[in-house]
Amino acid sequence: MGILLIAASPTAPSRSAALLAAAGRELALLGLEPQTLRLRELPAEALLLAHVEDARIKAAVRSVTDARAIVIATPIYKSAYSGLLKVFLDLLSPEALRRKTVLPMATGGSASHLLALDYTLQPVLSALGARDILDAVFAADAQARAIDGGGYEFDADIGHRIVNASRELSARLAGARVLPLPRAAIAHPAPARCSA
Repeated sequence: MGILLIAASPTAPSRSAALLAAAGRELALLGLEPQTLRLRELPAEALLLAHVEDARIKAAVRSVTDARAIVIATPIYKSAYSGLLKVFLDLLSPEALRRKTVLPMATGGSASHLLALDYTLQPVLSALGARDILDAVFAADAQARAIDGGGYEFDADIGHRIVNASRELSARLAGARVLPLPRAAIAHPAPARCSA
C-alpha cells in the first residue's frame, strides 16, 4: 500500500474528514491511489478494549504497517487530538511509523488550537518511530464554510497548503524534493465534500 489516509473524527460529516478528502483528491491528481481508514467505523468495544485479535482492528493496524506514508486528519478538542485517534494509536507497535512519511492535518475552533499538533500529536507520532513528519495543515472553523448538500469548502489559504503538502508528500515517496508552488499558481480547489 502506498498512502493511508486516517480519518480520526468521531462524527460525520466533519471538517477534518473534508480536509482529508481534499488531500486525498490532490494526491489522486498526482497519480497516487490513497486508501482511507475511518476510525469511527471500527468496532467501538474492540477498539476501546484493545482487542487486537478482532479481524477489523487487525486489518486497520496492518493497513498502517503496510503503508509507506500516512496522512492523519483529526479535530482538535480541548487542546488535544481526538480520543478516537488516541485509542487507535495506542494499538500500534512502538515502531509502527518508522520509515514512513507522516502528514498531520487538523481542524479546530481557532488558530490557537494549532499548537495542539506540536504539543500533543507530534510527540506521539515521534514515539511511534516517525522521523519524517511534514508541516501540518490546520484549518480553523472560520476557514471552512458549510456548503449545500453537505461537506465543507476551505478558503484559498487552506487550499494552497493542501496542494503544497500533497506535492511534498508525493515527492518524498519518490525520493525527491519539491519547492512549494506560489499561491498564484494554484487554482482554488473544488469544495471538499464529506460523504461519510
